[in-house]
Amino acid sequence: MLKMLRAAVLAAGLAVVCTGPVAAETAANRAPRDVAYPGTITLSVDVSDLDHRVFSVKQRIPVSAGPLTLLYPEWLQGNHAPRGPIDALGGLTITANGKRLEWTRDPLDVFAFLVTVPEGVSELGVEFQYASPVVGAQGRTVATPDMVGLQWNAVVLYPAGYFAKGITVEPSITLPQGWEYAVALDGPQRSGDIVKFAPTSLEMLLDSPLFAGRHFKRVDLTPSGKRPVNLNIVADQPLSLDIKPNQLAAHRKMVAELYALFGSEHYDRYEFLFALTEHLGGVGLEHHRSSENSRTPGYFTEWDKTVSGRDLLPHEMTHSWNGKFRRPAGLVAPNHNTPLQNELLWVYEGGTNYWGYIISARSGLWTDEIGRQAWAVVAAVQDRNRPGRTTRTLQDTVNQPIMTSRRPLSFTSLQRTEDYYTEGQLVWLDVDTKIRELSKDKRTLDDFAKAFFGVQDGQLGPLPYTFEDVVAALNGVVAFDWSTFLKERLLGHGPGAPLDGLTRGGWKLVYTDTPSEYFKSREESGRFADHTFSLGVAVSTRDKGQISEVRWGSPAFEAGLIMGTTIVAVNGVEYKPEGLKAAITAARGGNTPIELIVKNFDRYRTVKIPYYGGLQYPTLERIPGTRDRFSEITKPRT
Repeated sequence: MLKMLRAAVLAAGLAVVCTGPVAAETAANRAPRDVAYPGTITLSVDVSDLDHRVFSVKQRIPVSAGPLTLLYPEWLQGNHAPRGPIDALGGLTITANGKRLEWTRDPLDVFAFLVTVPEGVSELGVEFQYASPVVGAQGRTVATPDMVGLQWNAVVLYPAGYFAKGITVEPSITLPQGWEYAVALDGPQRSGDIVKFAPTSLEMLLDSPLFAGRHFKRVDLTPSGKRPVNLNIVADQPLSLDIKPNQLAAHRKMVAELYALFGSEHYDRYEFLFALTEHLGGVGLEHHRSSENSRTPGYFTEWDKTVSGRDLLPHEMTHSWNGKFRRPAGLVAPNHNTPLQNELLWVYEGGTNYWGYIISARSGLWTDEIGRQAWAVVAAVQDRNRPGRTTRTLQDTVNQPIMTSRRPLSFTSLQRTEDYYTEGQLVWLDVDTKIRELSKDKRTLDDFAKAFFGVQDGQLGPLPYTFEDVVAALNGVVAFDWSTFLKERLLGHGPGAPLDGLTRGGWKLVYTDTPSEYFKSREESGRFADHTFSLGVAVSTRDKGQISEVRWGSPAFEAGLIMGTTIVAVNGVEYKPEGLKAAITAARGGNTPIELIVKNFDRYRTVKIPYYGGLQYPTLERIPGTRDRFSEITKPRT
C-alpha cells in the first residue's frame, strides 16, 4: 500500500511538472500565426568533423521574457510523413546571458522543447549536435569521408506560434577543408571554409539542402536560358565526374523538354544536387529550386549499364512544377510541425512519375525502346505482383509513408506499398490516351500540364489544388466525366492494374523468357535477381541466396518460402543465380518440381516447387492495326 501511495505522489508530481504554467501557456500560444517573428535567428552549422560524422549547431534566437516553445521540424514536405530525425539530436543546451536554462520536452509532442525565458533576456543561445547515422540501421548516411548532404531541418530549432515563412534565419556552414558545395540559398560569402548566406525565411531554408564534397563538378545545363540550371556533382572518386558530350546534351535537352512541357519556370535558378556514390545514402528528394539526387558511381562512366536510374533527375525537377509550385491543398502547411494530408499524392507523385518517364524518352536519356521496357516493368509489377489490390485501393496507398516510414514489408504484394507512384503513373497514361481518343488526337495531357502547372511564370507559390481543380482542368482540355473516370481507378479493385492506357496507346503487356536491357539494369542496380513474375521470388545478389521478396499466392509462396530465407542449393547443387535460372528453364513444360534446400534461422529443409511456366520477363508488344499513340507521347518537343 505504501508503494502504491508513493507511486501516486510521484505521478502527481510529474503531472505538475508536465502540465504546469510553462506547458499550459506555451500550448495555448503554439498555434502558428501569419505574422513576422521579431528579429533574425542566426544558425551556424559545422559539418567538418568527418571522423565522427557529427554536425555541431549553434543558434542565436531573439526572444522576450516568458514561456517559449522551440520546435524541431517533424513533417517534411517531400517525405510525406513525420520523419524529422529527432533521435539524432543530442547535447541540447540553452543559455541566457551566459547562464544555462533548464528545458523540458513536451510529454505529448517529443518534437517540442519548453523553456521559460527570464526577465531582462532578449536572446537565447542554443547549441546541440546532430549525430548523423554511422551504420545503416540508424538511417540514411548523410556524411562520408568525401561528401556531405545537409538537410537544414536536421540542424535547427525554431519558435512555435509563427508561420515558417515569417521566421527569418541567417545561416552559415563550416565545411571540411578545401571542399566545394552547392545550394540554392542566396548571397553566399565565403571566407576560407566558412560560408555565410543572406537572411532567408525558415520555409526557404528548409527547402534548400546543401551538398558538399571533396570531388566536385558544376555543369551548366542552360547556357542560353533565362534562368540558370546547374548540375552539381559530388562523387566518391574524381573519375565519376567525367561526363561525356552526348550525356551532357541529353541532360540539357531534359531541361529544355521540361520547359516545353510546362511553358514556365517557377524558380530564379535551379540546382541539381547529384551524388555519385556507394557510400552516401540513396536519395531522390524534391525542392522548389533544387533537388537531392544520388546514383551509382558509374552513372556517367558506365552509361550503358545505368539506364534504370536515369528517370530520377527529370522526376525530381518536374516536382518544381508539380508538388512545389502547384501543391495539393492538404500539403500546404503553415510550419513544419503541422500534419500533412496525402490524399492527392497520386497527382503529386503519380503524375510526376509519368512525366519523369516521358521526359526521359523525349530527352534521349532513354531510347524509345528502353522507355517501353521501363513501362513494361511498371505495368507488370502492378498487374501481376499486386494481389493486395483486391482488398486495398490505390487511394489508400497514399497513407503508406505515414504508416511505415518506408520500412520493408513482409509481403509487399499483399500489403501494397506506395503504389500511388507507379500505378498512379499508369492512371495518367490512361488519362493522356483518353484525351487523345476523345479529341481525335488533337489534344493531349501536355495541354493539361501547361494549363494547370504552367501558369504564373516565375512565381514560387505555392498555388494549392484540390481534386475538383484537377477535374476542372481536365475538362478544360476535353469535356468528359473525369471525376468518375478517376474515382473508378482510385477506388477500384481490378482485376489487374489499369492497363487501358497502354492498350489505347497501341501496346500490350506480354512476357518472354529473355530479360530486357532495362530489366537487367534494374536487377544490377538493385542487386537482386527478379523471378517474381515466374517462380514468385526475388533473390539478393548482395546477400548470397537470401530471398528479398516473395509474391503472395505464387508457387514459391505456396511452398512456404518467405523473405529472409536463404536458398542453399537448387536441385542438389550449391545455389548460384545462374543455377536458379537454369532450373526454372529446365522445368518448363515438364512435371518435375524445382527442388530447393533452404535455411531460415538455424533450420534447413527441402522444398519442392511445382512450377513449369519457365522464365517470365515483361515487355511491351505492338497491337496490330492500332494507332501508336505511345510513341507519339514520347516524341521530343524540342
